[in-house]
Amino acid sequence: MSVRASALVFADPESQKLLSLIERIAPSDATAYIKGETGTGKELVARHIHSLSSRRKGPFAAINCGAFSETLVESELFGYERGAFTGAVSAKAGWFESANGGTLFLDEIGDLPVSTQVKLLRVLQEREIVRIGSRKPTPIDVRLIAATNVNLEEAVKTGRFREDLYYRINVVPIQLAPLRERPGDILPLVQHFISIYRNRLHTTEPELHPDTVRLLHEYPWPGNIRELENTIHRALLVCDGNVLRPSSLNLPKIHSAASEHAETASRTFAETCHLEKVFAQLFEEEHDELHDLVLRKLIVQAYEHSRMNQVQAAKLLGISRNVLRTQLKHFGLIE
Repeated sequence: MSVRASALVFADPESQKLLSLIERIAPSDATAYIKGETGTGKELVARHIHSLSSRRKGPFAAINCGAFSETLVESELFGYERGAFTGAVSAKAGWFESANGGTLFLDEIGDLPVSTQVKLLRVLQEREIVRIGSRKPTPIDVRLIAATNVNLEEAVKTGRFREDLYYRINVVPIQLAPLRERPGDILPLVQHFISIYRNRLHTTEPELHPDTVRLLHEYPWPGNIRELENTIHRALLVCDGNVLRPSSLNLPKIHSAASEHAETASRTFAETCHLEKVFAQLFEEEHDELHDLVLRKLIVQAYEHSRMNQVQAAKLLGISRNVLRTQLKHFGLIE
């Protein structure tokens, strides 16, 4: 049974574990850092955290840090006074002031210029902002939730993101898995979007053809939930009759060729290495240094061969996805 909170649809067991974490940290004022690919629903998670917190009666403000140029982003975040620069004909509050008493969601925080990162760090430390063109600090009471689809740890190593700011925002890390790694969410999301767009389009609810269900699960959804939503919306517009067939999804044709190639390659890989038998033997043996070395190598090869798709890697190894996740965590390959 799916769990629907606000606009969240979490039915996969891993998604429900994540929802449990979100519900535990939401009542606090701790800064949360949401990691995930584009289209995985980072802003929806941020809104849900806000709705469960003591700040829920306060404002929720969301800003995409990558949507503004380097010269504009500071004025958007911190505001400015009249005459602070050419065109500043009147004073304007920034997003921090607008979210005072509530929650500010900074999406794509990794796109902030380093100069702005310094000022953001000071705001988080001092709990006050200074508008551009002013010397007077303004106290703020804002919970910050940051998000990005880039690897901030790597950005810290290359000097593109400040290490001290990274640790300041990484108090409660939340990892949103891509849709391809939580297959239990796919059909509940499909039904969720069908319900939304059926009402908007004033159409009857279509039946899902078995081939449609199969295709929905096989497709890798590189655009994640956002791509799935757009696909269902379009499918309802062109659906002929009361049955939603694969043709209505209009998914890229390269999917079929890619799937056939991947299936053939996986079969060849498995047949060549006899993975199922080898893995079964390794799994049953007592662990020692050599055993762990061989087992890790096998898992890494299968995982990389499957392009980091846990479902495909588990199938390749002849084990369940949960067992694979346990091994990946044991060897430090995922968090």
